[in-house]
Amino acid sequence: MARWGSVDFQQLKNLQKRMEKLQSREFEKFCEGVAKELAARLLAKVIKRTPVGQYPNSSGKNGGTLRRGWTAKTHAEAAASSSNKSAKAYAESLPVTKTGHVFQIEVINPVHYAPYVEFGHRTRSHKGWVKGQFMLTISEDELRSQSQKIVDRKVEEFLRKCFSD
Repeated sequence: MARWGSVDFQQLKNLQKRMEKLQSREFEKFCEGVAKELAARLLAKVIKRTPVGQYPNSSGKNGGTLRRGWTAKTHAEAAASSSNKSAKAYAESLPVTKTGHVFQIEVINPVHYAPYVEFGHRTRSHKGWVKGQFMLTISEDELRSQSQKIVDRKVEEFLRKCFSD
């Protein structure tokens, strides 16, 4: 008969507890946090890329409504939104919806003319075309190319936190 030696089952129990952390509510909070960070990065990029209208002082118009609109929930709030509100702080307040294994945050601009600036529009005389700025489209593409590194770094931090003593 062979002797196998001694086994410390306490280490296996500790590993089991750590693995349960990955299945717990803590993991969902982690996923929500990653979604909010990606949304904050997207907002920071799109806000920087959004054009601001230049009007003469005599017109009484104020530029920047479209840019401020990225951090507003309704059109009424767009006018009242403070311009120093950071994208990260706003992204933290956004609701995260979970559908199956997918966590989503909806980033919109409620200003009524936002799609026209994004994708382009006809001129007032209907004889020409104003090219779109594609501020959201370009920002999404840019973030998509960076997102894997961001998520990998966050997962590594989360796993290190779960398995550290």
